[in-house]
Amino acid sequence: MDELKYWLWLNMVFGTGNHRIWEVINFFRTAEKAYLALNEGSTMVSLSENENKNVHSVPLHNAEVFLDNCAKRGIGVICCKSPEYPSQLKHIYNPPSVIYYKGNISCLRSELTVTAVGTRKADVYSLKAAKEVCSELSARGAVIISGFAVGIDLACSMAAAEMGRPTACVMGCGVDVDYPKQNFAYRDTILAAGGVFISEFPPGTQPYSANFPKRNRVLAALGKAAVVFQAGLKSGSLITANLAAAQGREVLCLPPADIFSGEYSGNIKLLRDGAIPMYDASDVMDCIIGRKEQLSAAYTTKTLPSAYTPDDEEFITEAMYELNNIPAGQEKPSREAVKTELTNDLSERQTQIAEALENGALHADELAQRLELDTSELMTELTELEIFGIVRSLPGKMFELIR
Repeated sequence: MDELKYWLWLNMVFGTGNHRIWEVINFFRTAEKAYLALNEGSTMVSLSENENKNVHSVPLHNAEVFLDNCAKRGIGVICCKSPEYPSQLKHIYNPPSVIYYKGNISCLRSELTVTAVGTRKADVYSLKAAKEVCSELSARGAVIISGFAVGIDLACSMAAAEMGRPTACVMGCGVDVDYPKQNFAYRDTILAAGGVFISEFPPGTQPYSANFPKRNRVLAALGKAAVVFQAGLKSGSLITANLAAAQGREVLCLPPADIFSGEYSGNIKLLRDGAIPMYDASDVMDCIIGRKEQLSAAYTTKTLPSAYTPDDEEFITEAMYELNNIPAGQEKPSREAVKTELTNDLSERQTQIAEALENGALHADELAQRLELDTSELMTELTELEIFGIVRSLPGKMFELIR
């Protein structure tokens, strides 16, 4: 696909996962036209000093060489316009414009995909449940999606692979990076079973902490439902579950082995917030098939845009509320109402950040100082707020609320 090199060039200029790529596409419509216009000095899009420098210092040839190197190493590369691009990702905020993969990416075309997450320090009860439920789901044709972390993630993916069924592992680093080290030995088994490792981060990208909140929006979106097996209150699994709910997916949760254990406090919170208790694989299958039938009946004539762009005001409202099963003919809430609902789901820390930005954009360092936060912790929270569409990053580490 000739256009792929232009999408890759945009990623080289603006950075992986930067929503600015979609702003540019909104103006020029295709990656090739964006490349030509920006190199001709178009003023339709205002570029920062660093972006303008990148436009003129990153030749298209770099993207072509990079693609050749990926091909030689057996790493597949697709863009959002490629036929192999997972359709589940086309309707989320800031979808990955380029995806790298190793393995059988076509397994993500399945109508039955389940995102399975949980703690790295899982106990015997949750590990047993993860293995048995994911084995049964796999036997019934579902593709398990995990983050390939130690603990619950690995147990879920290996349950599928040991059944000879595909599983998809969404990485917070390059697909060629051996992370986590403990799990490297299982990669060949997963690939041999028809599975795939995917990432929006280029090969060689190390597992930086800021990558994982970005990764989680993809992890959440790929499953038609999300299952949490074990989570504490500060578990990253809760982020994935909340993102899945915001994207219109059903969230199911394993009832805790011990209601007094802090190791299951995240499960209890999710159940109190409306997650569906999961007792066996049938609960998950019923959710996916039931939701599919409801959406099919209510929206048989509705056509959604092929990908989200930040200026598509109608789409963000339609996508959020159609996937949440607003009946046909019922008045749809405004974009402001959508954002209000998202804001209500923010953590206390995220609410403090949003309030600090009420009076205008602030530099990340100033924001960290005002809130007495470590910069790395702040950037993680800001990344999640960007994913929710609450905050926008500006040139020079400035951040502002999206109004």
